[in-house]
Amino acid sequence: MKLTIYLFVAATLLAQSAEPDRLLAALKDRTIADQISRMKTDDRIKAYEAMTAHMKDNLHYQNLLATAYIQKMRETANPDYLTRAGGIVDGVINADGGNYEALRLRSQIELERHNFAAVATVSRTLIKIAPDDPWNWGTLGDALMEIGQYEPAADAYQRMMTLRPDLASYNRASYYRFVMGDVAGAIEVMKKAISSGSRSPENVAWCLVDLGNIYLKTGQLEIAEQGFNAALKVFPQYHAAYYGLGRVHLAQGKHAAAIQELKQAQASVPMVEYVAALEDAYLAAGKPEEAAGQQKMIDTIDRLERANNQAANRTLAVIYADRGRKLDRAMDLAQAELKVRQDIYTYDALAWVLFKNQRLEEAASAAAKALRLGTPEASFYYHAGLIAKAQGLSAEARKHLEKALAVNAQFSPAATALKGWKE
Repeated sequence: MKLTIYLFVAATLLAQSAEPDRLLAALKDRTIADQISRMKTDDRIKAYEAMTAHMKDNLHYQNLLATAYIQKMRETANPDYLTRAGGIVDGVINADGGNYEALRLRSQIELERHNFAAVATVSRTLIKIAPDDPWNWGTLGDALMEIGQYEPAADAYQRMMTLRPDLASYNRASYYRFVMGDVAGAIEVMKKAISSGSRSPENVAWCLVDLGNIYLKTGQLEIAEQGFNAALKVFPQYHAAYYGLGRVHLAQGKHAAAIQELKQAQASVPMVEYVAALEDAYLAAGKPEEAAGQQKMIDTIDRLERANNQAANRTLAVIYADRGRKLDRAMDLAQAELKVRQDIYTYDALAWVLFKNQRLEEAASAAAKALRLGTPEASFYYHAGLIAKAQGLSAEARKHLEKALAVNAQFSPAATALKGWKE
């Protein structure tokens, strides 16, 4: 604690001192550098901003500031922090085109920008430079997962795990196992990720939310709730954890609690899925006027994305398809997404939008691609079931709907579809 206080005093004096040499030497000390890495993200940003202001030619500290901005973007989902990080990294690379640290960061930034094919190419280049750096194997695996190249993604993740079994590699391995249909394995490995810990509490909270989502998707609502609550203890006011709790309580019929939690999530980050979930909660609670307000907000988000030339958004496409609204727009969003992502989640979104636009043969083809790995997503099977039913394939439709309930017994749309079933 004393060392942390000293650091802030040093940084303040540094900003005011005409002779900062002594303080610069202290800031370069490994112990103080370690202390900075343990700080809260806002404090870390302040420290690195002070350092870079007086050491403008030190590219390493600029990269560290960019890293802190990326972490802040993760915590807040505010794209402005990613823009700041990108500007710093571009400046470093302009000054030193071979700056390996900056090139690594550029891969992470481009992942956030959904330039997946480019990231795969750059990651392979960096692997040739530093084959024993787990970071590059991780970004390669991430990019390959998003473009639907699952086998090479598995190889990349395995290499990352071998080099450094930690929170980052375990988290990726868990996601891969879930996508491949191994729920028990995904849970086991995610628990290892959480146990590995991180100097950034948000990283641990992220994994706890991921674990909660696995339980939620497989109908284990009480355990899911525990995971989301644990995330809030690790990283208070975490928007993703409130979103998780809201969905749990909505599934349990606890509408008042769901509304409150989803409002908290939305107040932190107005992500379109948070808005849509709150609309659903208001409708379930018999509050159509409040629900209409959320519907307007969804359309506002869409307008803002159009103004920013953001053509792809599979989440918004599914939201519109779920509600039977703006189906032409949903089609544009889903098709644009497919140009940058060819994973199972994009094919499911496309299948659902095609179905809602009454393009059944194309919908069935896309649904088959979404189901090809046996991923335990009840919505995939529900969508495939309704598509098959619309094609007159009753036996296949029933099989898909029953599979949806086998994956998640709490998935009410499939239960409703089967309840009113007519052969």
